[in-house]
Amino acid sequence: MATALSEEELDNEDYYSLLNVRREASSEELKAAYRRLCMLYHPDKHRDPELKSQAERLFNLVHQAYEVLSDPQTRAIYDIYGKRGLEMEGWEVVERRRTPAEIREEFERLQREREERRLQQRTNPKGTISVGIDATDLFDRYEEEYEDMSGSGFPQIEINKMHISQSIEAPLTATDTAILSGSLSTQNGNGGGSINFALRRVTSAKGWGELEFGAGDLQGPLFGLKLFRNLTPRCFVTTNCALQFSSRGIRPGLTTVLARNLDKNTVGYLQWRWGIQSAMNTSIVRDTKTSHFTVALQLGIPHSFALISYQHKFQDDDQTRVKGSLKAGFFGTVVEYGAERKISSHSVLGATVSIGVPQGVSLKVKLNRASQTYFFPIHLTDQLLPSAVFYATVGPLVAYFAMHRLVIKPYLRAQKEKELEKQRESTATDILQKKQEAEAAVRLMQESVRRIIEAEESRMGLIIVNAWYGKFVNDKSKKSEKVKVIDVTVPLQCLVKDSKLILTEASKAGLPGFYDPCVGEEKNLKVLYQFRGVLHQVMALDSEALRIPKQSHRIDTDG
Repeated sequence: MATALSEEELDNEDYYSLLNVRREASSEELKAAYRRLCMLYHPDKHRDPELKSQAERLFNLVHQAYEVLSDPQTRAIYDIYGKRGLEMEGWEVVERRRTPAEIREEFERLQREREERRLQQRTNPKGTISVGIDATDLFDRYEEEYEDMSGSGFPQIEINKMHISQSIEAPLTATDTAILSGSLSTQNGNGGGSINFALRRVTSAKGWGELEFGAGDLQGPLFGLKLFRNLTPRCFVTTNCALQFSSRGIRPGLTTVLARNLDKNTVGYLQWRWGIQSAMNTSIVRDTKTSHFTVALQLGIPHSFALISYQHKFQDDDQTRVKGSLKAGFFGTVVEYGAERKISSHSVLGATVSIGVPQGVSLKVKLNRASQTYFFPIHLTDQLLPSAVFYATVGPLVAYFAMHRLVIKPYLRAQKEKELEKQRESTATDILQKKQEAEAAVRLMQESVRRIIEAEESRMGLIIVNAWYGKFVNDKSKKSEKVKVIDVTVPLQCLVKDSKLILTEASKAGLPGFYDPCVGEEKNLKVLYQFRGVLHQVMALDSEALRIPKQSHRIDTDG
């Protein structure tokens, strides 16, 4: 009776949205939704050849959605992995009589096999570049000693130290990983480097072990062993043993950390370090959605200290964080405060001001780009000068806001437009097809909508006056942006049953008579409706569930 649908057509549909049912819908709900759409799209109800052809296509699409969701096995796969999961290699050997839970397990096994085959092609590169800058000449100048030297009128800013480290991981099997790392360091003209090789094996779900070998020009060979073990579901221990060979002999070292989850967000640590710089340390770390708090106490040689730090996490798109800490010990006292913010999808920029006695004032700038870290500690003065503190605080803020406004924001806007344009081009053919299908569905709905409106008017029920779906521009600062909406009055009225309209929690672009008018952009549904002779209005997010009528949607006309 009908022509077959292409794979692209089937792959671009959300079956739950198409049937307008919940993801937890029962078989009875699926049947009711399927029968209703079949009555609407059945080809035998339309005599016009063009409408009949369009009805056949939509009828087949609804039938395909019902076939997948009404079968517990295919539905179990679809719920986790979508329609592409049904086409995954290996399903031909799966017995059809298996339960949905067994189907899920089988699918996950096939996924694991694919992941293992890709292990050989993956590495996990990590790197750090640190450049220390001495800018003390800006605030601590000895003018009386160098006033006769040429060029002494300009402050001398120097790079006095640098550190570069890089590591890569090479998975050998599902349980074994090889790690190669190296580093180079230099300070005031003297430097050196080292190279390390480690082999890590996951022994069980509760633990792993790692053997490490290293060598460098400043230190001799290094042999190390690391062990991790979960003692209980809430407690774990790590141990690190090392033998460092040098011209002075063998230097052994041992570090053990015992940790316990005190509650859902709090972890307590006990650390014992023996060998070079022996110490005992205890700390409590509490990490929540909005804050990060740490308190620590260490007794050791040569450093003993107490530390308290707090970080507040703002719930914004840029993931802004502000932090402050106080650290006091035999070395002196250090107060630090700073902030960090996400400047792109893969980059985080942060700055910290450090004020200490006798350390002085420093500014630390850090940029995290994916798995690479760039760190720039700038030493401003050895003294506690208010001017240094002021410029270390205000300078980065002014520089950041200027850079954000003049460089970062325009760049991100251009990148977003470029990605949207690329997405529009890649989906242009599909969107055109969806638009034609939506328009065809609206034409097929006309007779049903007429009957629904007559029935609703007779009982002063629910009448959709106007409905729009797409991108609305309400912000005055975005007046230049174009409104991109489509009229969905008829499709929504067609979904009204017994003076009620219920839309599930899914993108509305998949509803009958809808399509996506602005791919990749934020969309809303705006509805103006009449119930019991009174006007109501509501605006809902694209994936937000919606039930009308509601008293809160009523338009107040008293004024």
